[in-house]
Amino acid sequence: MSDKARTRTARGTPARATARTAEAREPGAWGQLASALRTPAAAAQPLFAQASKAWQRALPYLVVATFVVSLLPTTIAVLANDYGLDGGWSGALGVAQTVPLLLAVTRPVPAWLIVLVADTVGAVLLAQADKVAGHPWPWTPMAVVGYLVLMACLGLREPIRNLVGVWLVTGAVGTLLGFFPPSDTTNTAALLFVLSGIVLALTGALRGLGDARQRIAEQESISEAERSRRTLLEERARIARELHDVVAHHMSVITVQADSAPYRLPGMPEPVQQEFAAIAASARESLGEMRRLLTVLRTPDGAGGPGGGDGGADGARAPQPGIGRLQQLVEATVRAGQPVELSLAAGAAQAAPPAVDLSAYRIVQEALANVVRHAPGAPTRVSVTVDDDEVLVLVVNGPAARDAVVEPDGPGTGHGLVGMRERVRLTGGTLDTGPLPDGGFRVAARLPLQDGDGTAGPDAARDASDTNAANSVNGTNDTNEERS
Repeated sequence: MSDKARTRTARGTPARATARTAEAREPGAWGQLASALRTPAAAAQPLFAQASKAWQRALPYLVVATFVVSLLPTTIAVLANDYGLDGGWSGALGVAQTVPLLLAVTRPVPAWLIVLVADTVGAVLLAQADKVAGHPWPWTPMAVVGYLVLMACLGLREPIRNLVGVWLVTGAVGTLLGFFPPSDTTNTAALLFVLSGIVLALTGALRGLGDARQRIAEQESISEAERSRRTLLEERARIARELHDVVAHHMSVITVQADSAPYRLPGMPEPVQQEFAAIAASARESLGEMRRLLTVLRTPDGAGGPGGGDGGADGARAPQPGIGRLQQLVEATVRAGQPVELSLAAGAAQAAPPAVDLSAYRIVQEALANVVRHAPGAPTRVSVTVDDDEVLVLVVNGPAARDAVVEPDGPGTGHGLVGMRERVRLTGGTLDTGPLPDGGFRVAARLPLQDGDGTAGPDAARDASDTNAANSVNGTNDTNEERS
């Protein structure tokens, strides 16, 4: 069981309260809307395309359509009545200055070009209008409002470089028109320049915040994938070191038997003695290669120095444990204050091949370490049975003791269950782990004897590889990873 799950169980926190807490952490409608504002849209996507709700995705169209419906008749009426512009020109300018705002939801740059040209043409025509005196020029109030809406759409979509260009072009056009002002008019070029800069800065900052959060999320995803991959590789290296010791033992036996054969079996023909000598030489050469490989694997930096990592000089000389040493492991755990019962089938150590023997011991060792770490004081049962086809390793523990001090919440190293899965995959077996209804945890491993030579069957290896890849990328085994 994970740290968080065990802490909740020890404290007696109801599952319903946990569910309410999870629901409370979910953002509301306004929080989702703010998240949609900060989420940058792709080039071919409309604003708020990443929003979860349909009404949120339709909101930009609704807002822009509201401005268009409000500004279109107002623009036509003001141009015709207040400025005295011809009715045909008033209608054409009203449409050209407002309707392109609908395009700004998906393509703000083309919409900006159309509106800028329409506003500039309107300023030139208004300079010749009969009633322009006493009114704002070159940008009418309606043009200023529509332009600011357009700036907001641009700021939420375009990169900073484009926004700066749009702002400078706006100022340049206003400055150029300012050289030919009609008499008795209020110049609005500076007003639009300042307001458009403020809107572009605010919306650009929102987009920048969304880009930064997206990059952080991508980096966290990459870091998590790298951490899972590194954990897997470290565990595989540890398993490789241990299997090397098993194989080296058998190679040493072959070397001794081949060298001693002429003395144990006198009268052996010369060709047979030469054959045994060749076998011994090949075995010694293989042992030398494996010893050099072990030197690299046992040091964390690969420098070959003694005493590095978890396999220093002492580890290199110690024999690898197996099922026969489970009694010592359980006794050591009991002395540490953990109540553990062991049920060991007679002849299990002799029936298991070396790879299965070592894997069974390590699985029990990792399971007991997790119990001590995450459920101190919990009653634990260890069972190892063997039949004609497989070895069954079962470790079941109850909930932690009420007065036990459980480790604070937080993810573990991830080595425990990763190592179990890799060892089971090595032997072609199956692993079943998960919490129990009473708050305990169960680890069940089936290790087949027929594939106990250290090679997994193709189907089992492929299935285990797919499962490990899915767990590492999608995070479907988060609870088990936290347990380690």
